[in-house]
Amino acid sequence: MTVPAGLLLGTLALNACSGVKTSPANFNNPENQGLPAGQSLQSGDSLFTLGKGTSNNNGGGGSQIQVNAYLWRATLSTLAFMPLVSADPFGGVIITDWYTPPASPGERFKVNAYIVSQQLTANAVQVSVFHQVNEGGQWVDSPADPSVASGLEDRILAQAADLQAAAKNPQ
Repeated sequence: MTVPAGLLLGTLALNACSGVKTSPANFNNPENQGLPAGQSLQSGDSLFTLGKGTSNNNGGGGSQIQVNAYLWRATLSTLAFMPLVSADPFGGVIITDWYTPPASPGERFKVNAYIVSQQLTANAVQVSVFHQVNEGGQWVDSPADPSVASGLEDRILAQAADLQAAAKNPQ
């Protein structure tokens, strides 16, 4: 007897939630909905710094973003024209869905961006571009021009530097 894949995945997903304890008190405040019992948003908390406030956390563990915030925001902004599939601020991974440029309906692009450092350096962001062309109604993989990936990386780095400069010199 084989188990259908959907049933197996559903069971695994439910099992993953078994360790989450919730309290009705958390659901009275809309900002705390879904947080584990005894936890609530504190002043300075955001989705990405829950329970850590705005102070630097040099200790182990923690759930703060482990990538450069300027690079993260610049990457999201640069890729905003493409539909997002996934954005993981803890791992620094942004994955887009296929995007067809209006001027070229016979081709489409997909981008994976990886922020690999907490420092704002030239090698802190890596972009992979995937390209497909429509041949007879079928999408076929085609090599992407390497300059597209490096151009996106350059734009992300430039925008991140602008964001960092603006933060240091508010007007």
